[in-house]
Amino acid sequence: MTLREWISAALLLLGAGFVLTASLGLLRLPDFYLRMSATTKAATLGLGLIMLATAVYYWDIAVTSRAIATILFLFLTAPVAAHRLARAAYFDGEPLTAETAVDELSGHYDRGTHLLEAPDEG
Repeated sequence: MTLREWISAALLLLGAGFVLTASLGLLRLPDFYLRMSATTKAATLGLGLIMLATAVYYWDIAVTSRAIATILFLFLTAPVAAHRLARAAYFDGEPLTAETAVDELSGHYDRGTHLLEAPDEG
């Protein structure tokens, strides 16, 4: 095996490990917000590493440019989508786990306009 194949295999295994961690987080974490956080962070990093492994393995400008574009798209859209899903779930009253110590948003959202109130300056 060449060095490029070894690097690609290492990136692929590392990416698969992050995707496995995300799937375990999806199964084991107690509430929607924690499950979403685990899948957003770990799965995004895992898929990014898998795409990077693809770019390193094929080492072709067409494949590499598509892989890099996919990684950028994934890293730009996943956090925004997670934020929108969490906001919608919070508005719908999705409960927090009992272990959640502080709900900093409680009482700060206007349920009619869906706007966040400005914090008190005093």
